[in-house]
Amino acid sequence: MRTIDWVNGAVEIIDQTALPNEERVLRLHTVGELIAAIQSLAVRGAPALGVAGAFGVALAARVHSDDPAALSVAVQKIESARPTAVNLARGARRAAALIPHGPEAVLAEACRVRDEEIEASAAMARLGADLVAELCGNRPRLLTHCNTGGLAAVTIGTALGVVGELHQRGRLAGVIASETRPLLQGARLTSWELTRWGIEHRVAVDSAGPFLMARGEVDAVILGADRICANGDVINKIGTYAHALGARRAGIPFLVVAPESTVDVGTPSGVRVEIEDRGSAEVTAWGEAVNPAFDITPYDLVTAIVTDRRVIRVDRGEKP
Repeated sequence: MRTIDWVNGAVEIIDQTALPNEERVLRLHTVGELIAAIQSLAVRGAPALGVAGAFGVALAARVHSDDPAALSVAVQKIESARPTAVNLARGARRAAALIPHGPEAVLAEACRVRDEEIEASAAMARLGADLVAELCGNRPRLLTHCNTGGLAAVTIGTALGVVGELHQRGRLAGVIASETRPLLQGARLTSWELTRWGIEHRVAVDSAGPFLMARGEVDAVILGADRICANGDVINKIGTYAHALGARRAGIPFLVVAPESTVDVGTPSGVRVEIEDRGSAEVTAWGEAVNPAFDITPYDLVTAIVTDRRVIRVDRGEKP
């Protein structure tokens, strides 16, 4: 099942804000609808956002084929709909590069972005499962964070794709899914996907993760990324840094799984990345709150980064 696709002239997505209570498909016909879906997190996850960006430009190219100025404004709005994940702007720019060749060429490029992400997920699942087996032996117990399955990556997923591959190989003991505050993407989305796959798992509050590692209940942490900087710093959902610190203290691997499209060699380190703040409303109904959507995990806390093309052993000094 593809969680984002182009169907009969519109972008179709599974509405992630409705899960797990309702499996609702949204059809997005305009750039405005697509941007609203991105900003509301109806579609989210770095690879899926790259596909959304490309399909958004395909929509814009059809609507504004005779108005270059309006088309340029639409592309800029798509690129900047969310600032932290590199894939959104990258996917939009790839599709926009084909604008001189007409709307059908733009759509064809957007579909290539989609297909490449599907292929990347399958490759990451294999490489990541091999690495986990090498580092942790047979039937490890894994902790995940946020949501990194097919919902975030069209099909299969990044880190959760590795979990699924280990399960298929009969080499997985169980999963702890951190709930992932404030929108519970782990408790809602990861748990929903793991249940569909028949994978035994438990949900833990975010702050319990490091304690569970210290108590010996976790053999490795495995999660995704919204951006990987040139020095190996990892930008991912808020709470990732705390899990990295816990893993280091417990002496267990901290593994990041993300496609090459998430590697941003043009950004030297995490301090150069704009971290999106989602505002107080997602946290509390009264008063003010600080609500960063992402945090920065320094490269020296990362054991390895798995992409669809390679395994980068950051703990051995390798860089993206």
